[in-house]
Parts: sequence; C-alpha cells; structure tokens
Amino acid sequence: MDQIRRLPALAQDEVRVGAWAEVRELLELQLAPLGRRGLAALAPRPGESVLDIGCGGGETALDLARAVAPDGTVVGIDASTAVLAFAERAAKGCERVRFVHADAQMFPFEPASFDAAFSRFGVMFFADPTAAFINIRRSLRPNGRLAFVCWRALDENPLDILPLAAASAHLPPQPAHDPDAPGPFAFANASRVRAILEKAGFGEIEITAHDELVGSGDLDTMLAVCSRVGALGKILRENPELRAATLPAVRCALAPHDGPDGVRLNAATWIVTARAPAGHGRHGGLESIGGAPQT
Repeated sequence: MDQIRRLPALAQDEVRVGAWAEVRELLELQLAPLGRRGLAALAPRPGESVLDIGCGGGETALDLARAVAPDGTVVGIDASTAVLAFAERAAKGCERVRFVHADAQMFPFEPASFDAAFSRFGVMFFADPTAAFINIRRSLRPNGRLAFVCWRALDENPLDILPLAAASAHLPPQPAHDPDAPGPFAFANASRVRAILEKAGFGEIEITAHDELVGSGDLDTMLAVCSRVGALGKILRENPELRAATLPAVRCALAPHDGPDGVRLNAATWIVTARAPAGHGRHGGLESIGGAPQT
C-alpha cells in the first residue's frame, strides 16, 4: 500500500508526472478557463517581459507569449524536469519563450528583470512562501505586477471533494493535514496569503473569490481525470490496488452532474494581484540576488 510513498522523491515525481501526462490535455480543459481569469487580472502588454512561476507543461507560458507579442519575452520556471520536457516541446519554435529548471524560491533571478510575474496553481508548494515571494518581488521592476490563481479550501471545491468523498468508504485513513503545509490548498486562507505578500514587500494586494463550472468532457473522461490527478488521484497513485473498488462509486457520484456539455463541477479559486513597490529594483536600496536566468 505504501510502495509509492517509499520511493525516492525523483521516482515519486515520475509517477506523478506519468499520471498527469495521461490526462494532460483533458486536465487543461478544466484549468485553462481558470487561468484565463488570472491572465485577465495580470493584463500583460505587448513588449513586456513576464515570469511564469510553476509553468508546468507550458500552456500558460505560450498564452503569455501571445499576449506580449511581438517583442515581449516569457521565462517559465518549474521544479520538475519531466514536466518541463512537455513545455519545451510545446514551445518549440517560439524563441520568445524559454524555460528554467529550478525552484523559484531560491533561483538567482537577475534583479528587476521582469515587468510582471504570473502563476496558475504554481505558488502553493514553496517550502518558505515568504522567502519565495521576496525572491519573486526582487525579480520585478519597480511597480512590477504579480497575479496568480490558487485554490480555495478543499471543501469549497466539488471538483476535488466530490470524487474524494464518494471514494472515502474504500480509502485508507488519511494522515492529519497541516493546512499551511505546501500543497494544492496551502493558500486557501486569504488572510494568510495577504500576510505572506505583505511580508514579502508587495503592496496593492487584492484577493478575489472566483467560482466557475469546469470539466473535461463526458462521464468516463471526467472519471479518468479525477482518478489520476487531484486529491483522489494522489491517493490512488499511492494505492493503485484501490482503483477497482473506488471508481464505480465515483462514477455514480459524477453521473448527476453530467449534461449536454459533459460533467461540470465548481472550481473555487482566489484571483490574487499585487504590485512591487515603486522604489525597489536594481538601485532601490533592497538587497539583490545576482545572476541571470539560465535554461
């Protein structure tokens, strides 16, 4: 039962990425509309340089590249080599996009090198989120903009909690969870998010709740996605022998939500925006991190 949990971290990442890759395009149907709300809040402009934090398979980096065309540039950063392989393939031929394999919390960005920073569900996994956002803020030019999308609480998200609850009778007891620990729902508490950004030196912070019905397609398609990724998918990756027992129950729970557009479930997110101070930057009196981004 704990075979995957005993694997080295690299092997665990390969299992996770393998499951994500199986449903990557279907999952994108769920996440793309949520990301677009964050992009609208960022409002990238032609000619800007933008940092994409936790860029994943490169979809948001390409969206940003289109928004800053014809002369703008995008740097996508992600801690997973396997995921970045998909991003590199997706962006092949687009010279205005490049990718960095690193943790944005510690990477030595060139100070004051970006006009804006963006993330779609990529900022909730930092070991020290305050340190991470200090580093991100230093990478922004004076008055540089930040916008990201993150999940609200698990119990506010039928997209995750409905499959999990349906399967619960067949699942092993789950360990107690620290709500502030790195993970998908680490930024569920808006007050905590605000405090982190304030400590990191950001101002003009706005945190707006956004709810949207999303889906990946018909009943079988949605079942395939939620059994590989999300809260239930994580448990089933660690306990694959439970799939046969859980999937019929999950299918029954999803069925009432099936309609002309397939299964649609609510996604509850925060749209967060903030701005770096006007007086910071390369000569703004704040300590800097040397070095330029590298691919």
